[in-house]
Amino acid sequence: MTGRSGSAGTLSVGLAQIRIEAGEVGRNVDRACQAIEGAADRGVDLVALPEIFTVGYFAFDLYDRYAEPLEGETMSRLSAAAAEHDVAVLGGTIVEDLAATESAETPADEGFANTAVLFDAAGDRQLVYRKHHLFGYESAESDLLVPGERIETATIGGVTVGVSTCYDLRFPALYRRLVDDGAELVLVPSAWPYPRVEHWETLSRARAIENQCYVATINGSGTFDDATLLGRSTVYDPWGVARASSGDEPTLVTAEIDLETVESVRSEFPALRDRRLS
Repeated sequence: MTGRSGSAGTLSVGLAQIRIEAGEVGRNVDRACQAIEGAADRGVDLVALPEIFTVGYFAFDLYDRYAEPLEGETMSRLSAAAAEHDVAVLGGTIVEDLAATESAETPADEGFANTAVLFDAAGDRQLVYRKHHLFGYESAESDLLVPGERIETATIGGVTVGVSTCYDLRFPALYRRLVDDGAELVLVPSAWPYPRVEHWETLSRARAIENQCYVATINGSGTFDDATLLGRSTVYDPWGVARASSGDEPTLVTAEIDLETVESVRSEFPALRDRRLS
């Protein structure tokens, strides 16, 4: 497929920075579907959602209650929304019940994972990514979840897309693997809280610069008992320039992904070619 609103080699991306309420899964998923429809109406080719937008990342005590398989209601609704509105969707992420998932390989026979699914504009699943690096600092994530093992890319609108999640930003080797697999755009669904604004911006920009690719960070909006999401969803180009960004309120951030920019940056400043360590 090519971008609906652009020419071959371009892709219009929308980052759906939706409001997330702890435990209000129905309302949160409704907001996600409304964001998909709104993004499609604006001519976006690919719309991406934040990390654990269903139950809310910081609602750790509700993970087991609201965990669901890849074939569950949330991903089924996102797949249907993608097909209805002719737009690719990153459903990213949910708390996946690994024991209940039947249609994809899982890293364990039981337990939960922090899982994103990328659907194309026909609603067909193109890749599954389970968060590799689980946060342990003042977080229950590393105690509650199983880390992912597989790293995949998929082609959407002629652009090779990879996925990572939030804390993964602190581990550059993952992004090297994605770029070695051809990634030109990396989507990063997140639940990044205050006060670590500088980390959020610096790490995201660094991943774009060192891998000479687009990096799109999709954060949520909302306040939990002990954390407030800082928003600031942003699309960085291969020079590390923020092409579009937001504050901390619900919004849709849009930007164009241009493969000619990726190619020209890598040709003009061939740092990837000059690597001596892999």
